[in-house]
Amino acid sequence: MEANVVVIGGTGFIGSHIVAKLSAEGADVLVPTRREEHGRHLLALPRVGVVPADVHEDGALRGLLQGQGRTAVINLVGVLHCHPGQPYGPEFARAHVELPRRIVAACAAAGVARYLHMSALGAAADGPSMYLRSKADGELAARSNPAVSPTIFRPSVVFGPDDHFINLFAALQRRLPVLPLACAAARFQPVFVEDVAQAFVDALSLPQTRGQVVELAGPKIYTLEEIVRLAGSATGHPRPIVALPPTLARIQAFLLEHMPGTPLMSRDNLDSMRRDNVLAPNTQALVAEDLGIPPTALEAVAPHYAARLRNDEFRSRAGR
Repeated sequence: MEANVVVIGGTGFIGSHIVAKLSAEGADVLVPTRREEHGRHLLALPRVGVVPADVHEDGALRGLLQGQGRTAVINLVGVLHCHPGQPYGPEFARAHVELPRRIVAACAAAGVARYLHMSALGAAADGPSMYLRSKADGELAARSNPAVSPTIFRPSVVFGPDDHFINLFAALQRRLPVLPLACAAARFQPVFVEDVAQAFVDALSLPQTRGQVVELAGPKIYTLEEIVRLAGSATGHPRPIVALPPTLARIQAFLLEHMPGTPLMSRDNLDSMRRDNVLAPNTQALVAEDLGIPPTALEAVAPHYAARLRNDEFRSRAGR
């Protein structure tokens, strides 16, 4: 692959998989990060560089793109929590809307014609949550300059060995005798991180993805309760699940979002789950199969990496 790609957000869960695939394809990859130690795990990959940069500064973006023979920018930056606001709060505005607009402007100024943008399944201007509304405006920002050809990706919840979804529910069931669960009936269509990464990499060389939306989901729909039960069984700690009614779910989310550290849940997360996170039967977007990627089933992968928690627990108890 003859590509010279800047991957913004490349040190995270999904980004690390995309960078690894780009490297394996022979692309030159640059990963900016505010803290270089976050990208150390990428330095062993061929043709991958990690540089300190604040991508929210226009000057830093220009420095990353201009005069370096860049062919594309991939933007994976996203946050899950935000202070209240209408139509969304400042953290969502900065990460999901203002940043892609700045990236696209920098691409246009530097003559970089391709921009791959991470959105979310269910993004809509009238979405039930600040998160989904901000993701919709981020898509508009991705299309804000005619000199730059975007491809917008909308994945369902993404699973994989280092995810914060299956692993979270597995860890909670190791620690709690009973799991109180908000939105137990919410529906998801989880997609494997390797499939998501392959879709991004393939889009760089597929002309039919230019200007298009790609919706990514797995082959099967699950309720949240079904996913949680799968996680518990894989680790050998299946727990009773208590589905919380809406009022108690909101109280739980309120308490969790005000605890120290990164919240496990927020009221905005609950609002997002009011809309099923699944492919619409009549979707007009491209899907994984259009890119030649057969979706990977959750049961084919998640039990294996979730089971590592079980093995790690055994080793810990044995003092190894």
